[in-house]
Amino acid sequence: MTLFRLALRNALRNKVRLTLAVAGVAVALLAFVTLRTAVGSWDSAAALARRDRLVTRQKMTFIMPLPKRYVADLRATRSASGASLVAEASFASWFGGRDPARPNAFFASYAIEGKSYFDVYDEMHVDLADVRAFEDDRSGAIVGASLARDMGWKRGDRVLLESPIYPSPDRLPFAFTVRGFYESAGRSGDEKLFLFHWERLDAALPTSQRGTIGWIVSRTPAGASTDDVAAAARTIDAMFAERETETLTQDERAFTTGFLGMASAVMDVLSILSFVVLGIQGLVLANAMGMSVRERSREYASLRSMGFSRRWVARLVLTEAALVGALGAVVGAFVAWLAVGRGLAPFFERDLSFFFPVFRVTPGTLALAVGVALVTAIASGVTPAIGTARARLTEAMRRVA
Repeated sequence: MTLFRLALRNALRNKVRLTLAVAGVAVALLAFVTLRTAVGSWDSAAALARRDRLVTRQKMTFIMPLPKRYVADLRATRSASGASLVAEASFASWFGGRDPARPNAFFASYAIEGKSYFDVYDEMHVDLADVRAFEDDRSGAIVGASLARDMGWKRGDRVLLESPIYPSPDRLPFAFTVRGFYESAGRSGDEKLFLFHWERLDAALPTSQRGTIGWIVSRTPAGASTDDVAAAARTIDAMFAERETETLTQDERAFTTGFLGMASAVMDVLSILSFVVLGIQGLVLANAMGMSVRERSREYASLRSMGFSRRWVARLVLTEAALVGALGAVVGAFVAWLAVGRGLAPFFERDLSFFFPVFRVTPGTLALAVGVALVTAIASGVTPAIGTARARLTEAMRRVA
């Protein structure tokens, strides 16, 4: 009888306890993988943002508007060499629309400047016929393909939206007609947007609020380096520095990082909690191993009386703990891969793609989870192993579990 086989028989002796211990390790590992995947996906949102696209907003806060005339000024701006500073420019305003028939269905809605918006966001693919139909209809809308599927919208459907930010003058919902759909290429795309004409929104505002927009988006000329993009951002802000509204211009990656940074502290907490969960799993497993070793204290004492060394007995206990941890890690890794990779991933990438564009369980995350689970499992057996090895034979033989 080898040490490994004896440790395996000891682990299998109490199947109820083994099942609970394995389940505890598996659940902890599932929670660890889910949290680590969410943190990694959150970080990837900024990494996937493009550096050749600039976002210009009000300098103090994103929620304050900009004068619409800034768009024309930006388009006319030239670099030091006399070339156009940006290749394309457009703008948008946050609308915050909700379907009154489905108030719990969340999606982003923007008031945009027609075709130029799709020129700047060239990863958004829209049929030319849909673009023309959209431009010809002031109440038209272009909808993300994923959002249209979820809401059951088709071309020509009439959609009613209410906005807590911009109440309609007649107190009735804003009415739009779906004129087309867009699909987004690449992981950074969001197919959950509802886009309509800015003029439709501007006409519904009080006179004092008209002529304002939320932010300006622009693309630098093809081949522009990172330094060129940074220089363009500084030039834009310098141009508006003496105006009534100052601006802050950032490349899309920096803007996304800043925007997501509002909740970065929460993600840092989740990152810490992911390891805390495995620590708790180690404590639970330590308790299970302590009970198991206490029940078999006479057997370990008998082994020592037969000539087995203290070190050999300690290794037997540690091997049993490692086996239980390994079994739980394998089960947990498979459940995590199935539940997160096949269950949660489609939901996050479809409905929360802006925040979690690539929600995938990576081999590195699984390897880290299994490794940490094994280390905590072995650590959970250290105290019982030392206690068993140091126990006096006479006391161990008299002990009753």
